[in-house]
Amino acid sequence: MSIARTLLLRASQSAWLANQASRRAVTRRAVRRFMPGETSDEALNAARDLSQQGIGTILTQLGENVTELTQAAAVRDHYMEVYDQLDELPTEVSVKLTQLGLDIDPGACEGFVWELVERAERADSLFWIDMEDSRYVDVTLDLYRRLRAKHPKVGVAIQAYLHRTPADIASLLPLAPTIRLVKGAYNEPASVALPSKRDVDEQFYTLGSQLLDTTASGTVVVFGTHDLPLVARLRKAAADRHVAAGAYQVHMLYGIRSDALRQLATEGIPVKMLISYGSAWFAWYMRRLAERPANVWFVAKSLFT
Repeated sequence: MSIARTLLLRASQSAWLANQASRRAVTRRAVRRFMPGETSDEALNAARDLSQQGIGTILTQLGENVTELTQAAAVRDHYMEVYDQLDELPTEVSVKLTQLGLDIDPGACEGFVWELVERAERADSLFWIDMEDSRYVDVTLDLYRRLRAKHPKVGVAIQAYLHRTPADIASLLPLAPTIRLVKGAYNEPASVALPSKRDVDEQFYTLGSQLLDTTASGTVVVFGTHDLPLVARLRKAAADRHVAAGAYQVHMLYGIRSDALRQLATEGIPVKMLISYGSAWFAWYMRRLAERPANVWFVAKSLFT
C-alpha cells in the first residue's frame, strides 16, 4: 500500500480532522466536486437530471457507526421519506448497517433493514447493503442471506481486495445474488486485504469474470469501478462468454468519469451513478481520495479553476 493511501485512510478515521475540514469553505468546495449537496432534496434533484440523460442512480446518506439507537431510527425514517419522493425515478437506495445501529443493537438494526427492504419492494426498487470494513463482513453477509431468501430485489457490495472474498462469493452463488463488486476502500492490514493495487485489480478481474459465468443462473453482476481499462477487460470477458452487454451493469460515483459512464450507456450497458449526500462526508471523502492518491492533485487544481 502506498504511503499516500495509508495516510489518507488514517486521516479518514480522525474526528479532529473531520471537525477541522467541515469548518473550512475551501474543503467543502472541493467535496462538492463529488456530491451534489448535503440534503436529500439536492440528491433527488441530481437523480432527476441524470434520469433525463438515461442514467439510473443510487442514493446513500453519508455516515456510519452511530452511537445511539435514536440516531439509527432517524436514519430509517429518513430513507422512508426518500422512498416517498422517488415517484417514477429509476433510483435505488444503499445503506450501511452501522448507520442503522449494528454496533448498538444488532436485532434492532435488522428490524430497521427489514422495514426498508419491504418499503423498497413496494416502490419496485432494488435495495442495496453497502459493505464496511472487514469486521462487519460476516454479519453483513449473514443478514443478506436472510433477506435474499424472501426478497429477490436485494443486493450487496463485495470488496475484491479482501483475501476472503473468493470464498464469500462462492458461498453466495446458490442464492442467485445481486452483487456489486468494488475494489475496497478501508484501511486493512496485509493479513486481511491485498496490499498491492496490481493484485487487487487482478482479483477484481478474476472475480468479475467468474460472476459473468453465473449470469445465466440468475446472478446479477455489477462492476463498481472507475477503472476504465479494467472495465474494458471485463467487457471483453463478457463478449468472449457471449454475455450480452445488458446482462451486467457498471456503477460509478457522482462526479467521477461521468462522460465515460454516459458513453457506456450509449453502448447498451446499464449504468448507474451513486449519489452520496449528507454532512458526515469527511471519512467518505478521504477514502475516495485514497482510492487513487493522484486525485489529491486533481482536487487541488479544481479549487482554483
